[in-house]
Amino acid sequence: MAWRTQPVISPRSGVVAAIAIAALMAAALGAVLWRAEGGRGLGPADWSALRFTVVQAAVSALVSVALAVPVARALARRQFMGRGLLITLLGAPFILPVIVAVIGLLAVFGRNGWISTALGWAGFEPVHIYGFHGVVLAHVFFNLPLATRLVLQGWADIPAERFLLAAQVNADARAIRRLLEFPMLRQVLPGALAVIFAVCLTSFAVALMLGGGPRATTIELAIYQAFRFDFDLGRAALLALVQIALTLGAALMALRLGRGDGFGAGLDRPVRRWDANGLGLRALDAGVITLAAAFLLLPMGAIVANGLAGLSALPNSMFRAAGVSLGVALASAAVLLLLALPMAIAAATGRAATVETAGLLGLAVSSLVLGTGLFILIHPIASPAAFAWPVTALVNALMALPFALRILIPPAREVVRTQGRLAQSLAMPGLSFLRLVLLPRLRRQIGFAAGLGAALSMGDLGVIALFADADRATLPLQIYRLMGAYQMQAAAGGALLLLVLSLALFRTFDWLGARHADA
Repeated sequence: MAWRTQPVISPRSGVVAAIAIAALMAAALGAVLWRAEGGRGLGPADWSALRFTVVQAAVSALVSVALAVPVARALARRQFMGRGLLITLLGAPFILPVIVAVIGLLAVFGRNGWISTALGWAGFEPVHIYGFHGVVLAHVFFNLPLATRLVLQGWADIPAERFLLAAQVNADARAIRRLLEFPMLRQVLPGALAVIFAVCLTSFAVALMLGGGPRATTIELAIYQAFRFDFDLGRAALLALVQIALTLGAALMALRLGRGDGFGAGLDRPVRRWDANGLGLRALDAGVITLAAAFLLLPMGAIVANGLAGLSALPNSMFRAAGVSLGVALASAAVLLLLALPMAIAAATGRAATVETAGLLGLAVSSLVLGTGLFILIHPIASPAAFAWPVTALVNALMALPFALRILIPPAREVVRTQGRLAQSLAMPGLSFLRLVLLPRLRRQIGFAAGLGAALSMGDLGVIALFADADRATLPLQIYRLMGAYQMQAAAGGALLLLVLSLALFRTFDWLGARHADA
């Protein structure tokens, strides 16, 4: 196994990239620690923001997972036309820009939305979406698909032989739940709850647009307010430390609770659910799937319907902002690949611990906290607004890096494992192996990772809100400003434009990667 001790391609570049990322993160967090005023302490408003952050994240996680269980059960025991497409659509909210989703939710659940209009016809009061319940509603919209995928995987991990044995002993649906499903849920649900809780702790844009007010302010929103309204860097840094403690604690909890022993291996036979053939259970599953699909797809339909009407009201500033967003997204995708590719190669050739530790930093530190540290570093020597675009592209790349590494490392490791010994026997130089063997076999994954990073960057409303001035707005920030000016028709048109551009970026990179992937 000499090719393992002397790798066919040097991992040096990936190790250097991992060290550079760790150094940048340390510098930003060090600036936050240095600027925080330890003796100052948290005020009443800060404690209120802390309580709201934890409570809304806990409730959002509980509701998302509670709703995901019947949806995942229905998908697990039913086969129907369009099932694969529906499961694929469950991943759409992940790349859907937050501000676009919020506009869609307002169109459906807002005071003048479809549901409020229907309630008004029936003589009921309209829905009030702003505040705590609006934040929870938006988080459930984003995280119900994630929770469903996590729980659905738990059902998929139950070997078909277990269900076959249950059918042989005439176990009914109640016995199946008690003997198979409940034990699986006890293993899967704690980890799913912890993951979604951690995600909801760092949700900035949702709280910015649907929260507001002293009783509906999260820690990240309080950081933004300390910057934009008070320019109190000390308070912002202190709140950033609190946010770091929350996210690190949630990440550790997610890692600890995400472990489980499973049900053992089966023979990979297709699962047949003899226990779910009753008419009542079929109707129940159909109703659950229909309601879940409507909850996820209606806001997207509202975005298209309202956006088409609002395209004619778009000011020229929206198109300039769209150009800025495209430039930032493309730069972010380029930086992402420049970091992720050498790191994936280093992980594939024996430096996995170093690389994966650096890659996980993007999950442990939110973009707003990282932006806070970079703002503190830049502010004494230059105008932070002048660095708005490059900093936004860099931070967005770092936030997408953990996902890119999860996409790239497994196939890179497989290529090195299967082709590395042959390349060494041919005395193939490392650059030739990279150009002729490794990169051609990673084209599909490279395109998918680049598209994901570009789409996430295109819809980001985080760091740019700290750094941008009136002349450097991205499309999400410009849409938010239109909403603040109550120009909702133009904001809806901008949301449709942002949605189309985000999906087009993702699909273009994904198509370029898949094209000639096997060549």
